[in-house]
Amino acid sequence: MSLLEIKNVNIAYNTGEKKVWACRNISLDINEEESVGIVGESGSGKSTLAMGILRLLPENIIEVSGEALLEGKDIFKMTPDELREYRWKTMSVIFQKSMNSLSPVHRIGKQMEDIYRVHYPNESDENIKKRIYDLLKIVNLSDRVYMSYPHELSGGMMQRVAIALALIFSPKLLIMDEATTALDVVTQSQILNEIMELEKKMKIARVMI
Repeated sequence: MSLLEIKNVNIAYNTGEKKVWACRNISLDINEEESVGIVGESGSGKSTLAMGILRLLPENIIEVSGEALLEGKDIFKMTPDELREYRWKTMSVIFQKSMNSLSPVHRIGKQMEDIYRVHYPNESDENIKKRIYDLLKIVNLSDRVYMSYPHELSGGMMQRVAIALALIFSPKLLIMDEATTALDVVTQSQILNEIMELEKKMKIARVMI
């Protein structure tokens, strides 16, 4: 059984004047530990498909049809509680310019702790801190980042924090929505090489837009 199976997915926007299809009859299978690239021109529906899989589509979407089966369960039919169990634990995402989502007034460690506690509110402080330090090491960041504010980090370092956040619960599927486009070419290459190494170590499947 595929980890993610997309069957005849269609997604349409309401532009105010007419119905516009962003995705038409999209089908693909992604197996465990497999990397898949989605390539296309700007505006061709790549990010719309990713947001559809994550159930994060904007309000002007007027039609979604087809199936997106994650471990055999249709994402489009999940209740909010069911979806919450799958997000971040089974599938996670690194957005384009996701480093902009970091709070400028909170330390990196505090932000990561808060995310962890949403899913595991009874976990001990010691275990959470250990997990965060381990993640920082995995993405080649020093321990000092834990106590740093976002403005004290470079763009590449902040993007590595975003990757660490996406990996915090060791998901099986990682969706990267142009996650390195805001970085210079050298940093892009470094981070992509690191992600490929992480896939092998953590046995992650990746959708790369």
